[in-house]
Amino acid sequence: MMSTVSTCIVRSADGTPIDVLSTGRGPGLVVVPDNNRRAHHYDGLARELSGDFTVHVVDRRGHGRSGPQGPHYSIEAEAADVFAVLRETGSDLLFGHGHGGLVALHLALWRPVDALVVYEPTVSIGGSFDASWLPEFRRHLALGRHSAAMATFLKGTRMVPLGDAPMFVYRGLAHLLLHGADGEAARSMMSATPAEVAEIARLDSDGRRYASVRSPTLLLGGGRTADYLTTALRRLHQLMPDADCRIRPELDHNAPDLNASATVAADIASFVARRVSHQSV
Repeated sequence: MMSTVSTCIVRSADGTPIDVLSTGRGPGLVVVPDNNRRAHHYDGLARELSGDFTVHVVDRRGHGRSGPQGPHYSIEAEAADVFAVLRETGSDLLFGHGHGGLVALHLALWRPVDALVVYEPTVSIGGSFDASWLPEFRRHLALGRHSAAMATFLKGTRMVPLGDAPMFVYRGLAHLLLHGADGEAARSMMSATPAEVAEIARLDSDGRRYASVRSPTLLLGGGRTADYLTTALRRLHQLMPDADCRIRPELDHNAPDLNASATVAADIASFVARRVSHQSV
C-alpha cells in the first residue's frame, strides 16, 4: 500500500508555480518526468521507493497544475524549477526520465547533487536525435488532429518498441493512447512537445559539456529502445568522470513509468545506497 501522498506548490525563480506530489519517508529524492507524462504516471515508482526515500515527483512546467512553459521556455528554466523543488524539500537526490533526464543533467552542470540517476535522457549527440518530423507534428496539432500528431511523434522519436512498423500501426497506438482513460490529459500535454523537442535539437553537441557533471551518476537504459538513446548513454559514460552505466536488455523507454518501475526503483536505491554511503565514510 502506498504511503500518504501530499501535494504542494513550489515557486520557481521566475515565479512559475510547480506542482509537486510527495510520499514516503527518508532522504529526499526528486523525480522529473518525461515528455507527455505527469507526476501521477510515476505512482508505481514512488511506491517502490517510498520505504527508503521521501519521493517528490514534479509536474514539469506546461503540465497539470504547474504553470505554463512561458514565452522564454528553455532547459535552463526547467532546471531552475527542479532546483527550487530540491531547495524547498531539502532533497539532494535526483532522478530524471527521458526529457526529465535531460533537465536533470543540465541542473547537475551547475548544482551538484549527492546522487544523480537518469533513464534514457534525450541527449542529442552529433545530430542523433532526428527532429525533422516536428513541422508535421506542429501542423497536425494546429489543426486539432491529435491522433495524427501523436502518431507522428511516436514514429519520429521511436520511443515505443515498434521498430520500422508502418504509420498505420502508430496511428492505431495513438488512437488507443488518446481515447483511453488518460486520453484527455495526454491531449492537453501535447502542446508542450514542440518547445521541448526544439530544445533537444538546440542542445545537440558532441556531448563534452556533460563532462562537467561531477555528481555520482547512474546512466540507465533498456535494450528494447531506440538505439540513439542507448548510444547517447554510452557516450555520456565515456565523458562523465563519475558515472556508471547499466543497460538492461529486457526494458524499453517506458520502464520507469509503465513497465518495470520495481526494477528501476531497485537500481536507484542500490546506487544511492552504494554511492552516498561511500561518500559519507
